[in-house]
Parts: sequence; structure tokens; C-alpha cells
Amino acid sequence: MAVAAAFPSGALLPTTPGTHLAPFTLRFPFHLRPRCAALAAATLREVCAGRVPDHVLQRAEEVGYVVPTEVQEQSLPLLLSGQDCILHAQTGSGKTLAYLLSVFSAIDFSRSSVQALVVVPTRELGMQVTKVARLLAAKACTVMALLDGGMLKRQKSWVKAEPPAIIVATVASLCQMVERRAFSLQSMRVLVIDEVDFIFGSSKQVSALRKILTSYSAASSRQTIFASASIPQHNRFLHDCVQHKWTKSDVVHVHVHPVQPMPSHLCHKYVICTKKERLHVLLSLLERDAPKSGIIFVAEQIQAHDDLVALSESERSKKAGNPPSTTVVAEFLRNAYKGSLNVLLLEEDMHFNARAASFSEVKGRGFLLVSTDIASRGFDLPQTSHIYNFDLPKTATDYLHRAGRTGREPFSRLECGVATLITEEEHFVLQRFQNELKFHCEELPLESMFTFS
Repeated sequence: MAVAAAFPSGALLPTTPGTHLAPFTLRFPFHLRPRCAALAAATLREVCAGRVPDHVLQRAEEVGYVVPTEVQEQSLPLLLSGQDCILHAQTGSGKTLAYLLSVFSAIDFSRSSVQALVVVPTRELGMQVTKVARLLAAKACTVMALLDGGMLKRQKSWVKAEPPAIIVATVASLCQMVERRAFSLQSMRVLVIDEVDFIFGSSKQVSALRKILTSYSAASSRQTIFASASIPQHNRFLHDCVQHKWTKSDVVHVHVHPVQPMPSHLCHKYVICTKKERLHVLLSLLERDAPKSGIIFVAEQIQAHDDLVALSESERSKKAGNPPSTTVVAEFLRNAYKGSLNVLLLEEDMHFNARAASFSEVKGRGFLLVSTDIASRGFDLPQTSHIYNFDLPKTATDYLHRAGRTGREPFSRLECGVATLITEEEHFVLQRFQNELKFHCEELPLESMFTFS
């Protein structure tokens, strides 16, 4: 096991939670695994023995969580000892289960108070985390979701009458409820911020997140856990955690596979085409790949009027109001795609109930989900075999999170792919993503897209 100090140089390792020592980073590259062979053979129950309630472990085993993943194996000893942690590992690596096990190890099931808070950037991720938390809780404690829907007024009275032990909340709904004094976070034992880099990168959410970290409870009285697959300038972030008192001073950065941020089993391809050709190229890729399920990522704003020429004359007249690109793509596929998969739409501006309905429809069935980047963070649909970037992501981090929506089930990994449609001018951007994320992307010639009927 290699232990590298983040800063200052020569920082000592912490011994027990609460000791005020410098933060440090744990890194676990592939070539350092032999010494951990004995640990790798341990079951999740053995790793959590005496720390996590037996009924929680039993529920985890019943749904298939038996052998810990690498991030769980490396982080759980620290998390279950109460250490503040930054969980930094590939998408689909098991970070959610790791921090939830830490939550269940810390709460007192006999107390009626808010003892753990999981903050998420989107409703969809909140729905997924809530589902896993409730599954593990097995009715031993209450898990409440505060996700910006029309239920907040009703939930305000519920939470006052019987405070839940665990709350999963988006930033806006949490601040709204706390400021209305629906509940207090003074008794909170664990604070988890999932997809932390995404929230800090959002101008709408960052000021509220800082308030959550510093105003509603003190870092010294709680365990703080940050999680993400991408934490740019992570040494700087570690420094900020201590300087701004978001965490205790001995916070640990657990970075699994730092030399390989992109899962190695994914097959990446790209097609160079014009904006006018994109819809038909996408259709050709779908026919060629025959995905079990797929997510098609589209930019939030319509890119150009050119996409509309691919539609019929009557459809173009309907689109005269310049609808979002997601709508254009979804409507095109509903008319032109002849496969068996349902074409669904997910947009940030959709009503909460409509988004929830789209999310529930894709569970357990084949789908083609047309979405903005709202589906790129923590969106766990294991049956997703293919990702299509109809629009090139803005950053390498966005590419990483989009690609991470596939290959999340071991049995499907040999079939998983990521295809990106780019213009000639965008080629250098994709090359930059490859260099930064250390993956290879193969070109599919445009003419090969139209060689079959």
C-alpha cells in the first residue's frame, strides 16, 4: 500500500479520529495490490464486523452485496472509525454503499432526531440513494427524501412530528426546510456530500452548500464524507476542506486507481460528421449496436436549426418554436427508430412528477433515454449497455461521468460502448479528453454508417 502525503511535505498519518494532524492521501494503483490479497478475500460482513448493525449487513447480503469492491475495502476501515473522508473512485465503484454503511454504523436507532444527512445534486440521484438507504434500513429507522417536489409542505409537518434518522436531500430543498425551522441539524452525526465537485461547480448551489457545511452544524461534531469520481485539483480541495473548516484537519483522501480514471473495460468510438448528419448517424449507430439499453446525451440548448432538416416538412413546421435539442432528438427517434426499445425523455426543466415517471419507466426494461447531463451524475441503471454523446461534452470530467453510466454490471462489461458524434473542428477537443482521461477512442468512418439498410 502506498501512502502519499498531500501536504504539507512529510505529514504524519492520523492514529485515531479527532487527532489534529495534516490531511493525507491514500492511493491504491493496480501494481500495489499483492500485499492486500488477504484483505481482498474478506467479505463485506468481515470488513464491517462489530461496526455495522447485523440487520443492515443481512439486508446487504440479501441483495448481493457480499464481497467489498476496492473502494469499499480501502475506505470502510477509515469510515467506520469515524474518520472524515474524501471518496475518490471510478463511477460504479461502490462509493454509495460505502458511505451508507458508515451512516448506519453511526446512528442511534433508538433516538428520534436527524442524525445523518446525504446531500445530492439532483432528484434522480436522491431517489436512488433513498432507495438503497431504505432497503438497508429495513424499517429499523426512517429515511426521508427531500427532493424539491410538491411534497415539501406535507413533509414539513411529518418531520416535525417524527424526525427521520436519515435525510437524503437536494441542496435547495434542504436549505428551504432548515430555514423554515422544520428541523435542526445540531444532532447530525454524519454529513455526506455526493458528487461534491458537481455541486461546488454549480453557481446555483455552491453558496447554499457552503452554508450547509459551516452554518447548520460544526465539522468538529460530525463525520464529513465527500464522494465523487472526479475531484479536479484534489490536493487543493483537500486544503480547502481544512482551511474552511468543512472537515476536521485529519481528513483523508482515499483515491482508488488514480492513474486510470476511466474504467478500462469500455469501448470508445467516434464519428466525424456535420451537424446536419448527426440524427441519421445516431440512428445508424443504434441499428448497428443493437444496445440492450442506452442513454443519448444532448446539450441543454438547441445547437442549430440544421438538425430540423432531418425531420419531415410537417414535423419541421411543428418545431418552428425552436424546442430543446432533447425534444428534437427524442421525436426523431420515436418516428425513425424501428427497434424494440422505448424512447424516453429526461430534462432538467421537466416537472418533478414527469421526471420521476421517466426515471421509474426505465427501471428493469429496455430503453433509449434522451437526456441532458442531468443523467450523468450518479444515475445508476445497470442495464445501460451503450452511451451516445450526440453533443460533445463540455469537459473531460463530463465525458468521464457520462461514460460511467455504462459497464456497471460485470456480466455486461464486454458489450459496453461509448460513441461520440463530433465535427471536424471538435476532433482536437476529443483528443484532449483522451489524453487527460487516458483512454483510446477509435474512429468509425462516416461511410460505414450507411452501408446497411
